[in-house]
Amino acid sequence: MKTLHPNRSLLAFAIATACGLAHAETPTVTASDQAVTLDHLTVVGSAQKAAESAGSAAYLDTLTLQKHDYRDIQRTVRQVTGVYAVDEEGYGLRPNIGIRGSGTDRNSRITVMEDGVPIAPAVYAAPAAYYFPTAARMSAVEVRKGSATIRSGPRTTGGTINLISTPIPQRTSGLVDFAWGTDQTLQAHAWAGGSGDNVGWLLETAQQATDGFKRLDGNGSASSRGTGYTLEDYLGKFRIHTGADARFYQSLEVKLGKTEQDGDETYLGLTDADFRARPDRRYAGSQQDNIATDHEQVELRHYIAFSDTVDLTTVVYENEFSRNWYKLNDVRNSDDTGWIGIGSILADPATHADQYAWLTGDDSTVGALRVRNNNRSYYSKGVQSVLGWSLGTDGVRHGFEFGVRYHEDQESRFQDDDRYTMLDGTMVLASDGAPGTQDNRTGDAKAIAAYVQDEIRFGDWIVTPGLRYESIDLTRTDYARQADGRALGPTRVRKSSVSEWMPGLGVTWLAGEDFNLFASAHKGFNPPGPGSESDPEESLNVEAGLRWSRDSLQTELVGFWNDYDNLVATCTASSGGGCVIGDQFDGGEARVLGIEASLAYDFGQANGWTVGMPVRLGYTWTDAEFRNSFESDFEEWGVVEAGDLLPYLPEQALNVQVGLEGERWRVNLAGNYIDDMSTNAADTAPRTGSAFVVDLAAGYRLTGQIELFARVENLTDEVWIASRRPAGARPGMPRQAYVGVRVNF
Repeated sequence: MKTLHPNRSLLAFAIATACGLAHAETPTVTASDQAVTLDHLTVVGSAQKAAESAGSAAYLDTLTLQKHDYRDIQRTVRQVTGVYAVDEEGYGLRPNIGIRGSGTDRNSRITVMEDGVPIAPAVYAAPAAYYFPTAARMSAVEVRKGSATIRSGPRTTGGTINLISTPIPQRTSGLVDFAWGTDQTLQAHAWAGGSGDNVGWLLETAQQATDGFKRLDGNGSASSRGTGYTLEDYLGKFRIHTGADARFYQSLEVKLGKTEQDGDETYLGLTDADFRARPDRRYAGSQQDNIATDHEQVELRHYIAFSDTVDLTTVVYENEFSRNWYKLNDVRNSDDTGWIGIGSILADPATHADQYAWLTGDDSTVGALRVRNNNRSYYSKGVQSVLGWSLGTDGVRHGFEFGVRYHEDQESRFQDDDRYTMLDGTMVLASDGAPGTQDNRTGDAKAIAAYVQDEIRFGDWIVTPGLRYESIDLTRTDYARQADGRALGPTRVRKSSVSEWMPGLGVTWLAGEDFNLFASAHKGFNPPGPGSESDPEESLNVEAGLRWSRDSLQTELVGFWNDYDNLVATCTASSGGGCVIGDQFDGGEARVLGIEASLAYDFGQANGWTVGMPVRLGYTWTDAEFRNSFESDFEEWGVVEAGDLLPYLPEQALNVQVGLEGERWRVNLAGNYIDDMSTNAADTAPRTGSAFVVDLAAGYRLTGQIELFARVENLTDEVWIASRRPAGARPGMPRQAYVGVRVNF
């Protein structure tokens, strides 16, 4: 694969734009630009709503996101208590995010949305698919935990992350953001848009490229290949709307997006000994590994206000996603009688000495390395409507919401295996598998979801009862594993249906202007996958807490308890395999409890300084265990005794932020403590590492429109094992430094 170099024409464009717009006016782009049409499709809505919610919630606005200008969504969400993120490739392109012990494999156990629409390529049929929206495009990120059950689904045992994209601005304006850094990394983001009397528009792009921080073994052309990625993201929004004096205000918005990514990424990690010697190493056996993805989205969003108290928002959406991850899967036995998984080789290189030697570049037997052509495609489409109705009678105000969604999605697998011979450190193709000969199947889902919720305000109380319903039809269709298998018709079809009612209740007591108490209880639910014989996952999510704020001080303390009737695991390649990909496993009863605490204080504001000095602390403690004993073929569980741990769940997480902010300059320091984690339930396998990772960001505003900035991620160059799945030790991102310019016009 080619070495990646940033597009120099893009660099010239950024510089020219910065110079040409040096005297332009500063734009006004705020959440209010799209608050009307998104109001009933958010899970939080604003920082003010988060402060009154009947459960722990977070709203990270544009200014908060720009303090560190992260391109890694995992670094962003680590600012939120109760959210866990497990690094994989270091860049956050394929994040592993969980909420309150939900599990962290590919975000498959939480609901992820963009602008209130489910964004996973197949949220019902295959939620662990490898797509996540580009973080650079987002103007806000909102996180809601157990109390998100009613308004969003279908995966409600942990919570919801909703990413709010750049809104159409109220007046003609734009932004160019360009950064250059370590490993020839380019990060660029630009948008321009505006609104007239009856129209609005936005054009946006994000461009990223890097050679990568890992170094591939070998000599010649193989070792000269990069281990990084390129990403191209394009988005357009177009809106027409009536005048403000229309009898019924209406708007119609079209959103079109396309994202392409090409990365020389692998599942092959390192042995512990090799990690200690050189954590940035990549074995020669991964030199063919590459992932190429293509995502396209289309949305049509309509909003109508029938009156000051009744409005209706409707979205028709379709997402298509294709990906081909060509990566090393396993290695042949020395006696040529079977295959050994790469995870098993790295866990015990002494026993598998021949296979380890071939992975690291020694000459192998013919066709000893098997590379899988993981070719999959997905679609996700549907229509959802939310009716909002405000009603006030006798000192009681009601905020009703009635929502309904019809959704279809599909995963299609059409995979094959190629075999390579390692010769003089270079992998040479020995045999080319025919398409569809390794896996040939589809998984389909059709679902109807509906909910009703009422936010009742009276006196000092906010009471929010709600009820959600999901009805899902699932189908798995298997075909003969040959190139023309689909033309021959199915070899097996398995169908199943599941439906669930999910009630919930939240209560907030506004005890004073500065103090409130809150509590909520909601039923959690995760549906099984197509062809699964597992029962649905069900839980009871309970939380209670308090908030106190005064002047420059804001605090929150929350206790949570998630009780699972049946915890379900899904075998994925990203979780380490050791089982049939797609199979699901019942884990029975489990319990997750914990404490979330946060404190924010601005010393500068509190003392009347001309320089702001904001400080924020966020801490999460989690205790999670199985409540029954069983034996499972799921690799991370194995033989489980009651009281064993839930794997890949940190006991402690800490986020610390300190800033100094003047009129034209800013310096922000962020530290994240990443706890070590068990990698199997019995805690008998090697654990991941712990680390305290410090990020530094600074900016200086030359004019009202131009800002120079710099940031260093992992300032102290901390080295730790971020993950051991799916195969071997995987490093966290080493120190990365960037300098750039941001121009508003």
